[in-house]
Amino acid sequence: MDPSPPPMPLLPSLVLRVAHTAELSPDIRAIIRELLDLTFDSDFNDDDWDHALGGLHTLAFLEERLVGHAALVQRAFLLGEVPQRVGYLEAMGIHPDCQRQGIGRAIMERINHQVAWGYDFGALSTSAAGLGLYRSCAWEVWQGPLSVMTSLGLRATPEEEDGVLVYAPAGGVDLHLSLTCEFRRGDVW
Repeated sequence: MDPSPPPMPLLPSLVLRVAHTAELSPDIRAIIRELLDLTFDSDFNDDDWDHALGGLHTLAFLEERLVGHAALVQRAFLLGEVPQRVGYLEAMGIHPDCQRQGIGRAIMERINHQVAWGYDFGALSTSAAGLGLYRSCAWEVWQGPLSVMTSLGLRATPEEEDGVLVYAPAGGVDLHLSLTCEFRRGDVW
């Protein structure tokens, strides 16, 4: 059960709805994928789509038209050597015609609420283009070493420095510890 409040207008005629992947019809899944392909200018592949499935989808509608999406999926991380249940933000995208109108911020407020209620902390990987939005929504850039757990052991991922952010509303996350994610196809972060 999603602890978020019921859908309600946040901006003139903006409505947010939250649904688990299992509750999304094939038609709405196709519409989400089209939105993400458009938003990421065809730089959104099947692995990226797969990463967004299996969790909660926050959908933003303007007059019944889907204009924004973000997925929060559970991932297993190590914080130092301690296992953590992380809400990982995937497939955050706003229709190009609707960007910079507060839709991303409204989605992130809902995501932050979901993280606070269901996870040890939140994490995401971003490009420079998304950094300002996430930082303005209380997400912090990870300062410690990053790695991925592979079948051959830990592999450092220094190329991800300055692009991995976390949201820890309860505090207690030392941003200078090592942070390790589990391996997956495509981008590991």
